[in-house]
Amino acid sequence: MTTPNPSSVSVLERLFKLSENKTTFRTEVLAGITTFLAMSYIIIVNPMILSATGMDHGAVFVATCLAAAIGCVVMGIIANYPIALAPGMGLNAYFTYSVCLGMGVPWQTALAAVFVSGIVFIAISMFKIREAIVNAIPMSLKFAIGGGIGLFLALVALKNAGIIVDNPATLVGLGDLKQPSVLLALLGFLLIVVMHHFKVRGAIVISILAITGIATVLGYNEFKGVVGEIPSLAPTLMQMNFEGLFTASLIGVIFVFFLVDLFDSTGTLVGVSHRAGLLKDGKLPRLKKALFADSSAIVAGAALGTSSTTPYIESSAGVAAGGRTGLTAVVVGILFILCLFLAPLAQSVPGFATAPALLFVGVLMIQGITNIDWEDITEAVPAFLTIIFMPFSYSIADGIAMGFISYALIKLFTGKAKTVPYMVWIVAALWVLKFALFGG
Repeated sequence: MTTPNPSSVSVLERLFKLSENKTTFRTEVLAGITTFLAMSYIIIVNPMILSATGMDHGAVFVATCLAAAIGCVVMGIIANYPIALAPGMGLNAYFTYSVCLGMGVPWQTALAAVFVSGIVFIAISMFKIREAIVNAIPMSLKFAIGGGIGLFLALVALKNAGIIVDNPATLVGLGDLKQPSVLLALLGFLLIVVMHHFKVRGAIVISILAITGIATVLGYNEFKGVVGEIPSLAPTLMQMNFEGLFTASLIGVIFVFFLVDLFDSTGTLVGVSHRAGLLKDGKLPRLKKALFADSSAIVAGAALGTSSTTPYIESSAGVAAGGRTGLTAVVVGILFILCLFLAPLAQSVPGFATAPALLFVGVLMIQGITNIDWEDITEAVPAFLTIIFMPFSYSIADGIAMGFISYALIKLFTGKAKTVPYMVWIVAALWVLKFALFGG
């Protein structure tokens, strides 16, 4: 790897404090490459998910790369953390399947909701409101929301692969396992699991590309190339529609974008920072700067044409490789920019090749439910309802609603009302009001 000239080293040292963080230019670059390989699947998966709403695939591809690059560079330079950002899994599924397809909301309006949620984030990140909200939500519901989203992604994955299909008699049923697309999806999932077990970097993206290649060779997929012109961003750039956004139902949508990203981003920031040894007395220095990077990336992503951008837990792969400063995140951002020329490759990937990625992310997200106190029935039931309502109602929002409402009611009628944080009462009451006035 080429060593930068002395003047460049001086600039990097002042900007990222490499010596102070006991790292080097080479280590940070390798860490950035490692993180990128772990999360690069998003440039293929995100356009495929969002294009189901009617959004232009090529424009979403460009928006995904640019939003990720902006988030990573801002995080790296402003906050100096080795944490990479990109449009979040789970949030893109909520955007597409719950808001646009489920509620019939135009994608332009959904983008406006994401934009507003980002503005709210910026506003509360200037104060300690964000931490107060996170601390007020019971741990059981935090873990349940992550687990429920994991099951929701799993259902989407199995449906996209044709493994689970519609059945008039039983609602859902097992698909035809002899179909080539189903077999290839199962093979892709097996590849990810095996490679992840052996700690292969970029296991998800390698599986996606491998299944795409196999499908193309066997004649089940049309390959459009690897490198090509950068698609136009015009179809999604600044296409947000704020008209009718502030109705009760869409305010609920904004709230869910806000709430899910709140837990996702805060948990990832703390978790990765702990892994990197960056916490001081259990707290994250420069937290406001990190939150600003996250919030500004959401706003920029919505303006470009993608769902909420959030810190990625895959950043822990780069941290494990030695990344300790924002230079790691900046390297990831540069690599996302270079990916703009890979649009033909992203458009060549079939749905059954990305389904295993969604399913595996579901596996990772549901692991947190082991931290729920299942022995305490007043904690277990609301968590359980949160988890099962997400896939069964095909709505992340409804799962969150059922969790908060049941938590408040069960604590009330078991004599534990005083243990319920005031924020839970407020959220539960808002959801009850929404269902009473506007239904499900």
